[in-house]
Amino acid sequence: MGGLKSGQLSDKAPQITRRVGLGVQCLPHSPGSADNLIIDRYVSQEISRPLFAGLALLILIFVAWSAARYLGLAADGQLSMFAAFKLVGLNTLVALEILLPSALFFSVLAAMGRLYKEAEMHSFYAAGVGRMRFLESVLKYALVVALLTGFISIIARPWAYRTSYELEARAAAHYDLKKMAAGEFVELAGSDYVFYAGGVDVDNGEHRDVFLFKRHRKHRRAELLVARRATLPALNPDEPLAAHFQEGYNYLLDEARRRDLITRFGDLEVRLKRSSEQEKYRRKAETTAALSQSSDPKDIAEFQWRITTPLATVLLGLMAVPLAHSAPRASRIRNVFGALVVYIALFAMTSVMRTGIEQGTLGAMPGLWLAYVLEAVLLLFLVRKPGIFSR
Repeated sequence: MGGLKSGQLSDKAPQITRRVGLGVQCLPHSPGSADNLIIDRYVSQEISRPLFAGLALLILIFVAWSAARYLGLAADGQLSMFAAFKLVGLNTLVALEILLPSALFFSVLAAMGRLYKEAEMHSFYAAGVGRMRFLESVLKYALVVALLTGFISIIARPWAYRTSYELEARAAAHYDLKKMAAGEFVELAGSDYVFYAGGVDVDNGEHRDVFLFKRHRKHRRAELLVARRATLPALNPDEPLAAHFQEGYNYLLDEARRRDLITRFGDLEVRLKRSSEQEKYRRKAETTAALSQSSDPKDIAEFQWRITTPLATVLLGLMAVPLAHSAPRASRIRNVFGALVVYIALFAMTSVMRTGIEQGTLGAMPGLWLAYVLEAVLLLFLVRKPGIFSR
């Protein structure tokens, strides 16, 4: 029985038999602590083999995809090779938040499916080991994976985003300086500011003889800034977007011709509004503790996503056990297809509810917890009616 001898389950508690008509009925015993350890070890080994193989394959595919993207940028001179490989590693760490629960789900499905297909589960049942005992073993294994997933989601993922954004921002700022030719008019950071530079100093990261213009339509005013040097902002989630200007004049022109203002400055900082994409970057890179104090719906959605990821991991692992139920030697195509439908539906439901929280259509309570309550109800249903897709 796949390396586990049925005799091991009955060394300390031999079964008692009684005659029933022309047959013999076995009275099952409750496995002792030694038997429980054997079962846990056996189930862990069965799950670990497909888990490590599947996870390695998924990581390899993701690394290949990320490497193609970032090495292409490095070839264009937008990134150094070191930064490109570092970004590949950081993005792979972020992806593990999704890859680990997914790999666990399909690994439990494969492991339990094999036990059913080769009739090992029925041998366990005959030895007095019930389905709930296997759920308990899978739960223990899933809790370990959930702890790792929780660490990635709550701590490692924000750090990885923050580090990767800083790397990309430094590279983008340097690349934009090289790309921006003197004499071009450009729009800054998706704002209403129009920027012009007479020259570019790539080594010092500065623009020379700059001009900045913005029209304030609501107040019927126009702002004009002229300076000898300027430093444009880089996207850093821990800092506000700000452009710095040195040695120049700031003109506030009144279109109604009431009063114009002229200010001379040595150093001037202009705060720029973040675009929606930059706000998304800031939220992903924000610490979990900071998000927990925010009342912004999008921050609440991000916070709940992080702290519920371990729960999602456990529920997915447990759900795969009843979904794998099948008759001995029976085809597992229906089971796999049904499990895939359940997997996609659960992630779609969670994503829809997360979007609802971000848009304010779903409150913080129940929030994402509603999705996992529904998943728990589905798990109870599947446990009561296992193998629903194999019938």
